[in-house]
Amino acid sequence: MSLLYFISAVTTTAIAAVIGFLIMCSPKPRERTENEKYYIDAKLKDKHLLPSIFDDASIKLSVIVPAFDESKRLPTMLKETVEYLESQKKNDNNYTYEIILVDDGSRDDTIDVALKFAKTVPEVDMRVLALEKNRGKGGAVTQGVLAARGELCLMVDADGATQFSDLGKLVEEIKMIEKNGQGVAIGSRSHLVTTEAVVKRSFIRNFLMRGFHLLVYVLGIRGIEDTQCGFKLFTRKSARIIFSNMHVERWIFDIECLMIAQISKMPISEVQVTWHEIDGSKVNLMMDSMKMAIDLFLIRLNYVLGFWTVKSN
Repeated sequence: MSLLYFISAVTTTAIAAVIGFLIMCSPKPRERTENEKYYIDAKLKDKHLLPSIFDDASIKLSVIVPAFDESKRLPTMLKETVEYLESQKKNDNNYTYEIILVDDGSRDDTIDVALKFAKTVPEVDMRVLALEKNRGKGGAVTQGVLAARGELCLMVDADGATQFSDLGKLVEEIKMIEKNGQGVAIGSRSHLVTTEAVVKRSFIRNFLMRGFHLLVYVLGIRGIEDTQCGFKLFTRKSARIIFSNMHVERWIFDIECLMIAQISKMPISEVQVTWHEIDGSKVNLMMDSMKMAIDLFLIRLNYVLGFWTVKSN
């Protein structure tokens, strides 16, 4: 009998420890501050209340650009983006879009650079959402998507690493796979693994990359070769479900994003895109890799144990 008491006590203690660990360490997105409920109209430089992803769509496409200290790389990326989108508008008079620049508490003049660029293209609907405190890339993307007006929502990195014109491939793919208003088309760099762009990386970088992919396979999601490419397209219905259920705000957020999509049985497709590495990465290989591994474990544990659930909205 004493052995049973011992086993019971150990089991109870272990369960309590796991629950305590999850409560203490699991990501908890913070609420918007009062100022974060408004965006800056880049044309007029005045503030307006943010719209909601739960409203009906009023334009074709929302482009969400998370940015943290991106004053140097942002102009080139925005130029390429606008050139492509304006070319689409010339071919279709009904083509409408917005660019939502989410400044993630930058320490430089990223917002001023974005507003200055907007002056050069007055025909472009650009909105700037300034976060008062850095959330992380995932938090910035989530806040941008939750304020999107588009039928389709595209997240794209501010560094311009992905060729923006590949958006056309994602749009065609999402039209093919869309079901009941849901669909996710994600840019993939898996075809570049054996190219010089990856092979010539340092040993430690490639080692960490392969280790991360193994962890994703074991703890995260399967059937998707490149989860981390920052070029993903969502139907409005999918964006509404995914981003209203997000918990993770830092680098690993892509995993939770796709995990929610799989739990919700959304059609998901990978599309090969043109990509090249851009100098100025803000990823600390060792520290961020460890944080991502821990967050990946926390994500899986929370969903497996039912602490996190997906609301269909």
